[in-house]
Amino acid sequence: MINNQIITIALDCMGGDKAPQIVIEGADRIASQNFNVHFLLFGDEKKVKPIINHCRFLKGRFTLIHTDESISADEKPSIALRRFTKASMRLAIDAVKDGKADVVISAGNTGALMAIAKIVLRPLAGIDRPAIVTAIPNRQKKATVFLDMGANVECDADVLFQFAVMGQAFARSTLKIKNPTIGVLNVGSEEIKGHENVRNVANKIKNSILNKDFYGYVEGDDIAKGTVNVVVTDGFTGNITLKAIEGTAKFISGVIKDGFTSSILAKIGYLFAMNSLRQSSKTVDPRYHNGAMLVGLNGVVVKSHGSTDAFGFANAINVAISLVENKINEKITAELKQSLESIVTSSTESNLAQEIKSNHDQS
Repeated sequence: MINNQIITIALDCMGGDKAPQIVIEGADRIASQNFNVHFLLFGDEKKVKPIINHCRFLKGRFTLIHTDESISADEKPSIALRRFTKASMRLAIDAVKDGKADVVISAGNTGALMAIAKIVLRPLAGIDRPAIVTAIPNRQKKATVFLDMGANVECDADVLFQFAVMGQAFARSTLKIKNPTIGVLNVGSEEIKGHENVRNVANKIKNSILNKDFYGYVEGDDIAKGTVNVVVTDGFTGNITLKAIEGTAKFISGVIKDGFTSSILAKIGYLFAMNSLRQSSKTVDPRYHNGAMLVGLNGVVVKSHGSTDAFGFANAINVAISLVENKINEKITAELKQSLESIVTSSTESNLAQEIKSNHDQS
């Protein structure tokens, strides 16, 4: 902890498939390990209090703010933004805006979370659309920064370019990589592959200050290989890709488990391999990597998987604590300012050079 400072965490207790149970139990897990956190719990008192009464460590570590209004998983973001001004998600985000909380976490409706956070907290200067970003384990025993994971279904080249800038800033700040390499997710590595937006963003990166760190196009398997440090894509493709990775990881884990329980000899073999398998399972278990930042906002917002359990939600809280402790938003803001200023300068110089060449040709 930095100076033993209390971190105040706003929790949307009503967001997620198993809310409020997993939210409260996840907070209780963190309260047992970390004495420098205080929770603002936004939710229906009748549903939340009975769960809290069975928690051992939350006593004296929370403030419950009652609201019986919540946003369902299938609610349209535009409606959630306009009508649900007293919903648990909205009030939790408001707490960050008002300076009452350092970070907000929700496992609820992703579209609603993005829409409300964007309006309430506002994007950082130079950013049109915030993105959901996370670090996915790879074969290099490091991580691949991946964005967008579902906040923006449709993205033009300008937005994708901003994702590249934010992704690189995030990689520098969180993974401590001096010059993170960037790849654009595509259906092939050849320059002729992909739709117009993909080709356009690749050209934008090539013609910017990011060019020195631009690898080119990458494919789906490059994420796990660790071919580049940052992979950029739109939210539609990103969400499908992430779910496919997680589904494959669960399938492989299930196959291995079935294999080790298929016979007596297999069970004996498991006893010898148990420690290694448990360690490996942490790499592929999505619960250990739950919690993704909505990067590009004037405030720290963390999205948890809606289907996670208390263990996974606790990991999302740990991610939030780490982001606040490391002053991630301040670092990313500084990185963005420097990168965007460099890009503007580079673009201006390029335009000036073209103008000089054009004048020279005419003369």
